[in-house]
Amino acid sequence: MGSGRKIGSEESVLRIHQTIARDLGTAILTGRHKPGELFEGEIEASERLGVSRTAYREAVRILIAKGMLESRPKAGTRVLPRSRWNVLDPEMLAWMFAGEPDASFIRDLFELRGVIEPAAAEFAARRRTEEQLATMEAALAEMGRFGLSTPDGRAADQRFHHAVLAATHNDALEALASSVGAAVSWTTTFKHRKKLMPRDPLPDHRAVFQAIAARDTAAARTAMAELLRLALADMDIAINEPGG
Repeated sequence: MGSGRKIGSEESVLRIHQTIARDLGTAILTGRHKPGELFEGEIEASERLGVSRTAYREAVRILIAKGMLESRPKAGTRVLPRSRWNVLDPEMLAWMFAGEPDASFIRDLFELRGVIEPAAAEFAARRRTEEQLATMEAALAEMGRFGLSTPDGRAADQRFHHAVLAATHNDALEALASSVGAAVSWTTTFKHRKKLMPRDPLPDHRAVFQAIAARDTAAARTAMAELLRLALADMDIAINEPGG
């Protein structure tokens, strides 16, 4: 076993096993490890990586929890089919968008959002509280102040969409907030990594907010659907850019 990266504390174990999980997860996502492929044994892998067996084992457990791997006694650790992966896991989304995400998967995300968020906006228009409305308005103000090309602006964008889901007062919908928020953040990051987008999406968000504020359920649904339609069009531009 390599001696240069021995684990000296619980904190270092945490850092190392998360890094290993990210590297292995990214390798699976990009097809370097394919479904059905058998991983090398724990001893061999930990020695090759120069880490403790504990750190490697914890990294594998992370990927098992995300549905990417399965481990069976005597059968070893194997990559599972993509249909088993928890592709809405926020950490997995981060790994996907760290490289070049698959265009079909991006469209899958927007189709999912197109099912969830217009309905959520309609419910929010019917059920929102004044406090939730104030949260949305504050998020819009920060989006305008910082712009979506900045981390602060993207965080405000996430807060806006999270607030809409919270305003549904539907626990099942609100449980999707972390996944929807991660999808919002990483698709926006991807667009702005390619170039500054020519279209300002803030008016689209304001239209959603105004409909929710007015308790106009039909307008809220329509405005959110239009926001997503335009966001996907922006994403298509980013994906199809030369060199993209």
